[in-house]
Amino acid sequence: MAEGRKIISENRKARFNYFVEESYECGIALQGTEVKSVKNGSVSFPDGFAEVINNEVWVKNFHISEYSFSSIFNHNPDRPKKLLLHREEIKRITRKVEEKGYTLIPLDIYLKNGRVKMTIGVCKGKKAFDKRDTIKERDLQRETQREIARELRG
Repeated sequence: MAEGRKIISENRKARFNYFVEESYECGIALQGTEVKSVKNGSVSFPDGFAEVINNEVWVKNFHISEYSFSSIFNHNPDRPKKLLLHREEIKRITRKVEEKGYTLIPLDIYLKNGRVKMTIGVCKGKKAFDKRDTIKERDLQRETQREIARELRG
């Protein structure tokens, strides 16, 4: 784990449903109370996705709950959030996403030196047999870990 990095939430469903080809670290343009809600861990994005609109990357279906200690000037929890990336990265992402079968998926959200960051991945969807292979590999790994633990205990 990197210095000054605290993971707030991971999208485990994304790693199960997609092959992650490339990943990018990006900032998020948030409103005042959204930052406090994110730091509390009040985020949800299992069905989240990102898309490129007018050379800007926007993440949708990314829910940040309202901050409970705020006044009436709270944020809209389901508004699309703009992701902050370099122009060259946006061009690279656009070329990749225009290919058939690729999409942008948020992988995790974290704090890096006090700033809210998100990792998005250029992903390709898994078929049912790929998912079965993933489950099989996970079960085999778990079994080998159990065997190693039994051997160490004696």
